[in-house]
Amino acid sequence: MDDKTEETHINCFTCEHFYITHDRDFPYGCRALGFKSRRMPAVEVFENSGMDCAYYSPKDGPHNRK
Repeated sequence: MDDKTEETHINCFTCEHFYITHDRDFPYGCRALGFKSRRMPAVEVFENSGMDCAYYSPKDGPHNRK
């Protein structure tokens, strides 16, 4: 079995759909896909589909400008 868990190239912290929940069991959420997770949503998407998240949209902000 190929262990490619967490090899996604998406950083959820820079995505406009990402949020931190108040749920201790599921602290990370994705508004675009409508779920909460124990791991970063992009990792869950990559693990389940083998592809990077198609809903990634960079936040407008000083940390994301080139």
